[in-house]
Amino acid sequence: MTENEIASLKSLLDSPKSIVIIPHINPDGDAIGSTLGLWHFLNLKNHNATVIAPNDFPDFLKWMPGQDQILIHQRNIEKANDLIENGELIFTLDFNSLKRIGDMGEVVESANGIKVLIDHHQQPEDYAKYQYSNVNMSSTCEMVYNFIDFLGETNFINADIATCLYTGIMTDTGSFRFRSTTNKTHNIISKLIENGADNTEIHNKVYDTRSVNRLKLLGVAINNLVYLKDLNTAYITLSQDELDQNNFKKGDTEGFVNYGLSIKGVKLAVIFIEKREENITKISFRSKGKFSVNEFSGKHFNGGGHTNAAGGKSDLSLQETVEKFISILQKYSTDLS
Repeated sequence: MTENEIASLKSLLDSPKSIVIIPHINPDGDAIGSTLGLWHFLNLKNHNATVIAPNDFPDFLKWMPGQDQILIHQRNIEKANDLIENGELIFTLDFNSLKRIGDMGEVVESANGIKVLIDHHQQPEDYAKYQYSNVNMSSTCEMVYNFIDFLGETNFINADIATCLYTGIMTDTGSFRFRSTTNKTHNIISKLIENGADNTEIHNKVYDTRSVNRLKLLGVAINNLVYLKDLNTAYITLSQDELDQNNFKKGDTEGFVNYGLSIKGVKLAVIFIEKREENITKISFRSKGKFSVNEFSGKHFNGGGHTNAAGGKSDLSLQETVEKFISILQKYSTDLS
């Protein structure tokens, strides 16, 4: 984002506006944290801001300050579309393609409001007038902090904003262990703690309040893990029946894929999850080193994301998707060696 763009946005935000803030479908900690963090900031600036999420988000994020004010598009289509169509500014956070917000994409595309993209995923689409895109950032929450800093208004960051941004940075960096975590990330984390983010409480609320059903589902997932030693790859499958038998709730499988990546020597880990209602197999990819799961998922499984973390999907059955994956993987044996 250039100095002229920052100055232009600062001028726009100097007077009250009707603003919509949108995360991607199936929002995670970074998506909810960044949108809520920005929402708190804009409301402190006397704007009329609303967070509109395409669909519901996991229970382990439903303690965050302001989460009860998020409008779920899936449940309030008419009201949400009206806000989008009449919004003077539309912030899209933590996604780089309008396809990532489902049915809302067409509404946002046709809306007259000025669009602002803040995101750290690769290859952003050119739909926003103002674009703050940086694939080297740990998280969109870190970028929202920087955005507030660009405006010269970090003095507005209170405990609510700090809590939301800390949560997103923590979850998107795997509790600060991923390579995208830099000294600048830690500097921002330090400032967020100074401004009221309770790091211990946030960690406990996100990671230590999960259900017994989730732990049982994790046991099923680990039992289903397959290790392809010759390809330095591990994958997990979860069928719809297995999800149902363990009373699956949104967000329960988050982080499961990392168990495969924790095996010594593994460079690629994948989890395949059957979604019978959507008639798809959902896929999450994680990698170590230079193997790009962003490129792999984009080429073979209609996905994308980051070099070492990406998502995708398949219209094939769970078994057929796994068979396709193993067949394709043989071509990457040298890259995974």
